[in-house]
Amino acid sequence: MLELVPSLMLIVLLLFIGLIVYLNRALYQPIVNFMDQRDATIASDREESLGLTNSADELKQQAKEILDRAKQEANTLKQEAKAKAEEEALAVVSSKEAELEKAYSDFVQKLEGEREELRNGILSQVPLIKEALKAKFSKL
Repeated sequence: MLELVPSLMLIVLLLFIGLIVYLNRALYQPIVNFMDQRDATIASDREESLGLTNSADELKQQAKEILDRAKQEANTLKQEAKAKAEEEALAVVSSKEAELEKAYSDFVQKLEGEREELRNGILSQVPLIKEALKAKFSKL
């Protein structure tokens, strides 16, 4: 019924080996190469992503440090401006106080002068007043 023909088996074996070699070269090796390249691309993208993440973290840290320094400088400038304004206000107040003290002392001296003038005027008129009073009393 079925006979085994060695020459036919040898031809089938050679065809099978040829098919395996052809499929290996035409199909399996390109797929394996593509998968290797894909793995390499994924690995390089992962490394690049980690590098960018680290770079972003460093930039965030630098930005935070710059903002902190700017806040400190702003606070320092604010305190300096406040201190300068207080000094200027104290200087203005001191000058106004000195000006008012001088005006007050001038006013007091003027009042003293007027008082002396009035006193001298009254004292100079005392004899006239005495005579006028004597004249009035003598009429009574």
